Formats: sequence, C-alpha cells, structure tokens
Amino acid sequence: MSGLGAKRFLLAAIAVSIVISAFSHRFNSYYLGVALDVGIAVILAVSLNLINGHTGQFSLGHAGFMASGAYVSALCTIHVLPLVDPRLQPVVFCASLLVGGLAAALAGLGVGIPSLRLRGDYLAIVTLGFGEIIRVVLQNMEIVGGASGLKGIAKLSTLAWVWAFAAVTIYTVAALVNSTYGRGFIAVHDDEVASSAMGINPTRYKVVAFVVGAFFAGIAGGLYAHHKQFLSPTGFDFMKSIDIVVMVILGGMGRTAGVAAAAVLLTVLPEFLRGFAEVRMIIYSLLIIGLMILRPQGLFSFGERRVKAS
Repeated sequence: MSGLGAKRFLLAAIAVSIVISAFSHRFNSYYLGVALDVGIAVILAVSLNLINGHTGQFSLGHAGFMASGAYVSALCTIHVLPLVDPRLQPVVFCASLLVGGLAAALAGLGVGIPSLRLRGDYLAIVTLGFGEIIRVVLQNMEIVGGASGLKGIAKLSTLAWVWAFAAVTIYTVAALVNSTYGRGFIAVHDDEVASSAMGINPTRYKVVAFVVGAFFAGIAGGLYAHHKQFLSPTGFDFMKSIDIVVMVILGGMGRTAGVAAAAVLLTVLPEFLRGFAEVRMIIYSLLIIGLMILRPQGLFSFGERRVKAS
C-alpha cells in the first residue's frame, strides 16, 4: 500500500468508526462489547507483531505493558473527571489514554535497555519475568485496589475510540516498517550480525520496537479499563500474554493485515463456542493446534511480503 493509500485507509477507517459509533446505541449490548474486545485485541496483536514479527524478538511481557497503561489511564480519569466540566470528558479521556501509553512506553524502555542484548529464549524469560513483576506489584498496591481490583472506572470506551486507535496502530506500524528507517527492523530480524556489519545498531532498533509496541499496548490497556470498568491483576497474567502471542503466530509473523485478522478470529471464536460451555476451551485449543499443524507459516500468511522466519 502506498503512502497516500495508507493515509486514505486511516482517514476512512476513523470516519467509518465514528459513524458506526453514532448508531451504537441501537446495537445489542453483547455484540457491541464483543466489537470493542475485537478492536482492543487488534491493537495488542499488531503492536506485539512489531516486536515479535518484524524485529524478530520473542516477548512474553505484553500483558505487563497493557496493565501499566490500563491502571495509569484509569487512575487519571478517576481523579480528574470529577474536577472538570463534563464537556471536556473526551479531552480528558484521550489525554488519559496517551498518559497510559507513555507509562507503558517507559516500562518498555525500562525492560528494553538492560535486556535487549539478549536473544531468543533468554529474552523471552526476561520479558516473562517483567510481566509477572508488574502483576505482583499491582496485586500488592492498595492505591490501585490490590488483589480485589480497581473499581469506579467510567464507561468511556466506544466503537469510535477503540477502532480509531486500532486504525492508527495498524497505520503506524505499517508505515514505520515500510519506511527507510523501518527496514532496519527487518534487517535485525533476518541477521543481527550482518546488520551490525552494515552499520545498523540492533540494540537501538530492538529498544525502539519495544517502546513503540509497549506504547500501543498501554493505549489498549486504557481502552480495556474504560470498557470493562474494573481492573484486576489476574486479568494481566502470563496467559494473557500467551493469547496475544498466539494471535501473532496464527496471523503470520510480520504480517500486519494477517495478525489483525487473527486477532478478530481468536476473539470472536470463543463467543461462537459458548453453546458448548463444558468443552468450549478444549474445542478452541484443538482448533488452534489443528490450524498450526496444517498451516504453520500462519493462517493469513499471504498477500504482503513476509519477513524471513528465524
């Protein structure tokens, strides 16, 4: 997609999300909630794809970045909204999402600088430990509700907000990777030694990928907080990170469109299986295993160029 075409996609996606959101009061609340969950999942999967897919790292701490953004954003609106004019509510909400994203980006920088000289399994273990540290810290902080969770969050996430940010995430990651600077991510993915010999600093590119990916994960966390209106540390555990990683792998590593499609599929599929409550997760797991056996390169690995697998 050309630069002009990408910008048109972004503007069209934002416009459509705003128009649909204007009529959301006519929608079934259950389906509306699923649509919001899908949009949040797209943001998480596409942002992780920048780290795991395009840059070739293996992060298991994305839920930690999401939690950082969720709690910071929720605390901002809880303490600021009662003090401002109700007409400024959208401004406060947008600002709180950006603050949450910046908090997550700082967390990404904090974990990135000391650990991104590591590779493969070692990096995965470090990021996994980071995510668990965030969860345990939140679980023991009374200011955010501790183990009983954070309550009293305003219902501010709408289709317009969620899907507009999903479009911005897709556009930003695609534009970044396809830019002249962004080719460094793919070079680091393919061969760190060769990229170093060509004058590319792999550590810098990996840190940038972590910071940008963490920023959008923080945005997703803020949208999640103001959609569910309740936050619990258990919602950001190791399994949450695994869910996001599965979306990236199933969609095709390095495939922005494929990963977004996989995020939609893996969010909607469990809802279709609710009629099989007793064996729902077994069926869901078997479907994922079958898909990975039949198409290990990714279910949606067609169309755009795929970066070389590690």
